[in-house]
This record gives sequence, structure tokens and C-alpha cells, in this order.
Amino acid sequence: MSYQTLSLEVDAQGIATLTLNRPDSRNALNVQMCAEFLQVLDAVEQDPQVRVVLVRGAGTAFCAGADLKERKTMSHAEMMARRMAGLTAYNAIEKVSRPVVALVHGPAYGSGCEIVAACDFAWATEQATFRYPEVGWGTVGATQRIPRIAGLRVAKELLFTGRIFTAAEALEYGLVNRVLEAGRFESEALEMARHIAQAQPLTVSLTKHSLNAGVETTREGAMAIELLAIEKNLRGMDWKAAIAGFGTTKEA
Repeated sequence: MSYQTLSLEVDAQGIATLTLNRPDSRNALNVQMCAEFLQVLDAVEQDPQVRVVLVRGAGTAFCAGADLKERKTMSHAEMMARRMAGLTAYNAIEKVSRPVVALVHGPAYGSGCEIVAACDFAWATEQATFRYPEVGWGTVGATQRIPRIAGLRVAKELLFTGRIFTAAEALEYGLVNRVLEAGRFESEALEMARHIAQAQPLTVSLTKHSLNAGVETTREGAMAIELLAIEKNLRGMDWKAAIAGFGTTKEA
């Protein structure tokens, strides 16, 4: 399938690269991109070859935020529909059964931060910058993921001030997991993706489900979720073959 605001490529190892592809608009999120996120992620779910998804931006930015030019002519009802479309897109990212990793270079503002937070984890270059400008634009948004990631007090500061913060700060807050020099970024990110792609798809998917569902319930509920995942994994893969070589290599 062809898309106007996104691109999707899948290599022979099952590494899918989903690129925000509006470089002339610094990959600003518009209504069409929201809709195409749903189409692209559905295609990912339907493709058994895909093992891991890398999300990145074309050009100089990861995503500079919502497309404010688009909003200028919107009615109240159209604005509500646009906001719902954005929330639906972020939710679709979270619901992908494969690991989804954001690779951030340049600015990730507003909707860009939401996309990063909706991914399973994120890496950034040292030059990446982040910002939650929603309050300054007179709108409410981004109130759910960042407090769960960074804590309530950090979230309040970032949202109330709308200040730009660095990749190092994003690492401190937990919004990104690693910050790398630009020269190392591509090779190490690809190596990370290859490592994930080599794991058993069912096991990875069930691990992701157990983590996501487990943190939203009680300790007892989380244990039940994991036990069900263990049982499904044992039925669905040749786990004996997977551990047959244990102890026979220097690594083990």
C-alpha cells in the first residue's frame, strides 16, 4: 500500500521501519496522518513477517507536533474529531502486538512526544529535543502518558511551562531509554532491532501483553495474566527446542 504522510518498509529480517513522511512540515501530525497510522499499523498486524517496528521521522525533525495550520479553519466539532483521531492513533501504536521503538532525532514536540510515549521504548540522538506545548496553545492534552512515565510532578512542570527539554533530561525522566551520539545511532539501533527480531514472536508478544496489562491491575491480577501467558506460550511454541542449546556455548 502507498501512503501520503507515512511510509512503511519491512526488511528480510522482519524489521519494519515506519517513517513519518511530511518533512516539509517537520512531520506535523494532521488528520490524514492520524488515519494512515491506523492503516499502517493494521498492515503491520496482518503481516506475519514483522517482528519489530521502528518509528522515525523523515528530514530534520521526528515530529514537530500537531499541524496547527490545519486547525485554523476548524469548527468546534471538527477540532473535537481531530483530537479524537490523534488519541486513536496513539492508542493504535500502543496496541501493536510487536515491540514498537521510537528512534528520535531533532524535535519531538506535542504529538511527537505522544507518539514517543505510545511506543514501547525510545532511543534518541544527543541532538533530540522535546516539548509539551499544549497549555501554551490553549488546549488540554498529553496528560495521561507522561505522568505514568515520569511521575506526576515532572509531568506538571513540563505541561505547565511548555519548556523545551534535552535528550539527557528525557533520559532522566524515562521518556527515552538511551541517548547516543549521532554517529553511533543508526548502527546500534539496527543491532538492537535485529536482536529483538531473532526472538520467538509469540513469546515477545505475550511478554508485551503481560507487561502492559499487568501494570494496570493488582499484583494478584498481574500474576494471573502472566500465568495465562506462560500457558499459551508453552502451547504455541517449541520451547524445548529453544533451550536445547543452553550450556553449550561460551555465552551461556
